[in-house]
Amino acid sequence: MDIEGYAKRGLKNNEPDIEDRLTARILEVKKTSPEHARKLAQATITEAKATLNLKGDVLEPTVSGVTMGEFGVGSRGLGDFYTHEKIAEVIGKTGAVVDTTHLDDSGVVKADGGEYVILTVDGMHSRLSDYSFLAGFHVARAALRDVYVMGSRPIAMLSDIHVADDGDVGKIFDHIAGITAVSELSGIPLITGSTLRIGGDMVIGERMTGAVGAVGVSADLTSREQTKVGDVILMTEGAGGGTISTTALYYEMHNVVDETINIKFLEACDKLLKSGLVKHIHAMTDVTNGGIRGDAKEISRTAGVKLTFEEKEMRKLVNPVVLEMLESLEIDYLGVSLDALLIIAPEEYAEDIMKTIRSADVDIAVIGKVIEGTGSEITIDGQVRDFTPRFRESAYTPIKKMIGDENPRDYDEMKKAIDKAALNAIEKKRRVIEMIKNK
Repeated sequence: MDIEGYAKRGLKNNEPDIEDRLTARILEVKKTSPEHARKLAQATITEAKATLNLKGDVLEPTVSGVTMGEFGVGSRGLGDFYTHEKIAEVIGKTGAVVDTTHLDDSGVVKADGGEYVILTVDGMHSRLSDYSFLAGFHVARAALRDVYVMGSRPIAMLSDIHVADDGDVGKIFDHIAGITAVSELSGIPLITGSTLRIGGDMVIGERMTGAVGAVGVSADLTSREQTKVGDVILMTEGAGGGTISTTALYYEMHNVVDETINIKFLEACDKLLKSGLVKHIHAMTDVTNGGIRGDAKEISRTAGVKLTFEEKEMRKLVNPVVLEMLESLEIDYLGVSLDALLIIAPEEYAEDIMKTIRSADVDIAVIGKVIEGTGSEITIDGQVRDFTPRFRESAYTPIKKMIGDENPRDYDEMKKAIDKAALNAIEKKRRVIEMIKNK
């Protein structure tokens, strides 16, 4: 619970009993005495008043009037993709080989020696806060995948862990154990990181969040913009990671979690790198952001091509235990993270690629091709259908089903507000840079 935010809302609304109400909220969450809770409420209100109406470019926030939840940010659908495009605009031109404008899995710069340096960071799944080992395992795997799909073997990882004020310190150790389980299995060390409380004294409760980053160095590179008309699309088997684990946990199908505990993706990528076939591959990605629907949209936009898929071939590659769970819950498997490897390459190399992947005991098949045009389509039961991602990824928990995945009626108006906020942030950045230069 964000007690600072609670206090500021009360002050803005001129609520006369804000101290009493905040004290009661603190006692609901925190194991403390009424006297200590009231002192904490009073101190929080004092700090909130001091920062309620700040002035000046550096201190005044950029406001869009649209909340993260309303626009689906982080929910791996249209709203999330649109926001990431705006993030790229705020960052601006970087001179990097691959940056946020490419919507790729990692960023890439060229070192002085001519080698590519690949850098990525992945946030842990927000619903795995109570399962810190599982959260660590899956976020570490995700970060390593994002480096591998750029055509590089990762060489190191870093972690960032934030636990709220009332969280048990053991969560940190459990989370690190999950990360380093992947580290020891893959031979890629976790070498540094940061451990903090969420919001310091201002966030009470037990919530945990964090991220794992990874770095790689390579002489070759694969990126989405290299996708070409005539390429074939291959996909490996997938059993999911954080998303599938979350589904299994919150629908009481806990046995399915075990299906996600593997490093098959990493082993398959290792085989590819050692085979030398990566230099013939145009693009690779992990099936995560909004499922294959989301990945197809991002690749199409970045490379200026159209992707067409065969659903019957994709279905065969989904772990049967996972697929049974998703279908029993009426969750579209094409719109959730399967943690499969997607490879786009010229057709003449497809057989060699598949043979190499299968030598790692990982199944793989051709699931589609790249054609002229934009967007993507899928053939299901002989019928060609549009493959556009929804506003949010497939609803895979009870609360997500309640919220739904349809576009909000005022989506276009929200986009305009977000456009304006991004432009305001860009202008603010320009003013601050000028101020510093003129000091």
